[in-house]
Amino acid sequence: MIGSLFYNIKQAFVQIFRNRGMSAASIFSILAMLLILGLVFIIIVNVNLFSEIVKQDYDQVEVFIKDGATQAEIDECIETLKAKPGVTNVTFRSQEDALAIMKERWGESGYLLDSLGENPLPASIMIEVDSLDNASSVASAAGKFEIIEDVQYYKETVDKLTKITHFLQIACMIIMAFLVVVSVVVVSNTIKLTVMARSDEIHIMRYVGANNWFIRGPFMVEGIVIGLIASAIASGAICLIYKKLVETIGDQVFAIVSSPLISVQYMTVNLTIIFVALGCSIGAWGSIVSMRKYLKA
Repeated sequence: MIGSLFYNIKQAFVQIFRNRGMSAASIFSILAMLLILGLVFIIIVNVNLFSEIVKQDYDQVEVFIKDGATQAEIDECIETLKAKPGVTNVTFRSQEDALAIMKERWGESGYLLDSLGENPLPASIMIEVDSLDNASSVASAAGKFEIIEDVQYYKETVDKLTKITHFLQIACMIIMAFLVVVSVVVVSNTIKLTVMARSDEIHIMRYVGANNWFIRGPFMVEGIVIGLIASAIASGAICLIYKKLVETIGDQVFAIVSSPLISVQYMTVNLTIIFVALGCSIGAWGSIVSMRKYLKA
């Protein structure tokens, strides 16, 4: 068993070296597919995270108060909103609290807000609801108070993000299907050259009783090695790109949309697993396709 494994590995590397031009073409074909997949995966995962954070905010309606509103008017508004069906909690957020929250969201860039002088942020009332279905009715009721300047919640944003996410997922599947087919064809053609060069040897092995899996072994390992090389390069490239991206715009994205980018560690681990699985599968399937004619499997 071990001897057969070493034989397959040795023959696979010999074949890759002999057909290094086509092997390189196969590696670049799989590599291109994995790089595109990685970029789309990064976009989808981060959009999903942002969408989930917005959905969490969606069960909270923020009501902005006009300048000059008295505390009595604010208290009356709060008590009235507390009595509305579906409202679980109502809290007042002062201008100072709003500025402190924004500074926290801006992270290391929060010191820039100190140069504003006068606080431009309005006071607001945060209304928590027990169900997303109640947000619209509560927002409509809150907007009827004279001291209310604006009402904000995220239903339209969530709907748009959901549509964008679904579109990206469908587009990713279509692109992936096309690239996988192309990669399998290129890998199978690469291995087919080796099969043709060793056709006499394959026939002799069949005549002396070698089974199909013994003959197929070196070619499958060749395809898997090609897939592993491509997946290793793709993993390293995507992880370096994403790390640089997080370091460059991570804080700015958090400040703008109040949502962090997915951590580099999480992305690295998951993309590596996906790339290795896809690379090996494409390589192995390409070898199987190339051998069908010769083994009648």
